[in-house]
Amino acid sequence: MAINDDDAGRCVSADIAAGISPAAALFHSLADENRLRIVARLARGEARVVDLVGELGLAQSTVSKHLACLRDCGLVDYRAEGRQSFYSLTRPELMDLLASAEHLLAATGHAVALCPVHGTRHGTAHGAADARGALRAEPGHDLEHLGRRAGEIEGKALS
Repeated sequence: MAINDDDAGRCVSADIAAGISPAAALFHSLADENRLRIVARLARGEARVVDLVGELGLAQSTVSKHLACLRDCGLVDYRAEGRQSFYSLTRPELMDLLASAEHLLAATGHAVALCPVHGTRHGTAHGAADARGALRAEPGHDLEHLGRRAGEIEGKALS
């Protein structure tokens, strides 16, 4: 399973990833808000890069980089139709994992998302936005509390 190296903007080699447990590699591949947003969109059905760019408001290069990481991790694949590629989730049970994560966040009072070390990028306003949007995987999941709390943190970070 490849892991995205955010500093270099690419997935790291297998020999580097070999030192990381498969579970850690899986969660690392899902640790980026944009990758979670892509996964959430693909849970609703297949999409082209251009669709993801338009719907998520991301640059084409960003979408392509994250799709490559998710493909390397075996979570996303594509089918070619003419000159177009249609991306989809390879494992729909990934959404069950993300739903379980939401339940865990709710059960812990969102302590993980609000952790000053790991949850909000050391209390920055950008981190609060990450916490607010990361797991909007399916309609109906209650993340309003997380959004309100992230907004409170964002307000404090900007003060």
